[in-house]
Amino acid sequence: MIRRVCIAFSLSLTLAAGTAEAQSWEAIERVEHYKVNGTEPIELYRSIGERGPKISLGRTIAHTSFKLTWQRDYQQQGQACVLATAKPKLIITYTLPKAAQSLPPAVAAKWKAFSDGIVEHEKLHGEFMKDLTQQIQDVSIGLRNENDPGCKKVRAALQAQLKPISDAHVARHGEYDRVEMSPGGAVHQLILTFLNP
Repeated sequence: MIRRVCIAFSLSLTLAAGTAEAQSWEAIERVEHYKVNGTEPIELYRSIGERGPKISLGRTIAHTSFKLTWQRDYQQQGQACVLATAKPKLIITYTLPKAAQSLPPAVAAKWKAFSDGIVEHEKLHGEFMKDLTQQIQDVSIGLRNENDPGCKKVRAALQAQLKPISDAHVARHGEYDRVEMSPGGAVHQLILTFLNP
């Protein structure tokens, strides 16, 4: 039985005041594997269904999550407040299947093609997360409120900016998965090619 693949992400935005200057940033990317048993495609796929990462909708083939935190420097300039710098720390974690034992050559070749395709799918989720982080930084740095002693208004203005960015991000992931996993989509084809003789 072919189960629908669901890829999900988790988002944690933490606001922290700091004095770091705005600069270019790089995401930290990590890979975690879970082991699947079997020496035939159907056995490996069943093991994925039993051991794959758990999310709210059940188990998945793979999972991409991220944690995003910020160092933000709010500066009081007379009665005005400006968000002078915003430095992100983005950690992306890919959870992927790995065969627990040696596979016969023909199965190993099919497994490699299947695994490579899943990695490619997940990596694009990672790129979406990098895009999100850059969008947040772009709207953050230089954000200013002229009458804002205590920098409360500019913080609220930032939160108002973040909601539509976050909503668009969620929609982008959802649409990507919908296309990839629908009949004829890339992930759907990966599964069929892997399981068919």
